[in-house]
Order: sequence, then structure tokens, then C-alpha cells
Amino acid sequence: MKNKVIAVLLACMLGICLLTGCGGPGNAKNTEIQVFIAASLNTVMTQLAEEFNKEHPEISIVFNADSSGTLMTQIQEGYECDIFFSAAQKQMDSLEEEGLLVEGTRANVVNNQVVVVALKDSGTAVTGLLSLGDAESIALAGGSVPVGKYTREALVGLGILGETEDAAAIPTEEISQALGGVEVSEQDNVSKVLIAVAQGSCEVGTTYYSDTYGYEDKLDILEYVSYDLTGDVIYPMSMVVNPEADQVQSQAARMFYDFVLSVKAKTVFESYYFDTDVER
Repeated sequence: MKNKVIAVLLACMLGICLLTGCGGPGNAKNTEIQVFIAASLNTVMTQLAEEFNKEHPEISIVFNADSSGTLMTQIQEGYECDIFFSAAQKQMDSLEEEGLLVEGTRANVVNNQVVVVALKDSGTAVTGLLSLGDAESIALAGGSVPVGKYTREALVGLGILGETEDAAAIPTEEISQALGGVEVSEQDNVSKVLIAVAQGSCEVGTTYYSDTYGYEDKLDILEYVSYDLTGDVIYPMSMVVNPEADQVQSQAARMFYDFVLSVKAKTVFESYYFDTDVER
């Protein structure tokens, strides 16, 4: 009788292991999720993935980091994506209108701030947006890139650019002319703006405060652009409808999504210069 009871218990334990995947690295729970993130999130999200994988090594997180506009287009074109973390609301609005977001999962996660940067001790005459015309060259993200849109809106607010319904549509050439013919180097995403300034290709540029993390000894922040000019720089996140995902992948994506919204993740975001005091 005793042996029979032990045999039943062992059988139950084996069944539980098969269902929950407790068999180690090769178990059925191993899966890969696709997470699309704004380029300015690359560093902090890499850190968050490392923290998440300490408890969930069976979930492989593959990041696709680029401008929010590019990522939005890729999702619209059918690229496989489980989570989208944008640097602006516009792209998320478009995907929501098209029914590409998982209902009830859109949430505001962090706030950021546009800054004007230059190489440390460069001697630039530029002190901020109002004196951009004193630069020899400026690195500026395109209008489809959130930081490029925010910069254009700020320049409109300051009267440097003319009033328009859509500041994002203002071409680089028009900005150059408004600044007296300054060379403006248009970049595909915020990370490329930062690199252009850090490597000395451009004298100044506009990026996010969070992107200056790790560059404190290399860059000077010339101006923290007022929210009165840009509005809040809110980063929304949502799960994306992914027809290619099985139940295991969908559950894994939800677990990482929940982790990014956790109190533990807030601490990590703040250490990378993001503001987590946002209404979700």
C-alpha cells in the first residue's frame, strides 16, 4: 500500500513538471518574445531584461530598437511583435486605431525631457534652442522621430519656426533657413543624434536627458528644454496583437510587460534619468 501511494505521488509530481516546465533549460516553457522599443530606451531596457531573466531565464527577450515611427511602420507591415514601447503617443494612437494593440494593455510608463547637448568644453557659442543659429552644425532627428517632433514644436513655440498644424512635417531645409543657413544633419533616431555630437560630427544636437546617461564625462547639457514648449514627453507601452504567438509566448510577453510596470522596474528607470511620476 505504501509503495502504491509513493508511486501515485511520483506520477503526480511528474505530471506537474510536464505542465509547468520544471525540467530545466530545455523545458517546454522556453520561448522568445519580440519587444519593439524606442531607441532612447535601449540601455535601460537591456538592464531590465537582465533583471527579469534572473528570475525567468527560460524567456529570451529580443529587442528591436529604432525610432518610434519606424517601429510603428514595421508593426503595420506585419512584423512579429509582442510588446511596443514608444517614445510618443502619436505612434501608439495610430496602432490603436487600427486595432493592432491588445485591448486594455496600453499604459504610460515614464516621462523624459528634451535637452540640447554639445561636447564637453567645446567652447560652443550655443547656450540653448534660442542660439542654435550660432552653431556651425546641428544634429537633428527627422520629424517622424519623437525627439525631432518635440524639437520642432519647441522651435515653433519660440517663434523660430512659423506656426503650423503639424510641426513634425517641417523639413530640415526649412529649419536650416530659419536658423540662418546652419548645416542641419538629419538623423534616423535619437541615438544617432547623440553619436553625431559625441563623435564631433556635429557641434550640437537635441536628444533626451535619458540618453546622456553614460556620457556625463563627454557631453555638456546646454539646456533642459521646458515642458511648456514640448509638453510632457510620455512613453507609452502596450502589448501588440501577434497572430504568430502561441499561448506560451503570449504568457511570457505578459510576464515581461508586467515586470516593466513593476515597482522594481521604476527604480531602474529612475537610475537612467527617466521620470516615473506619470499617470498610467
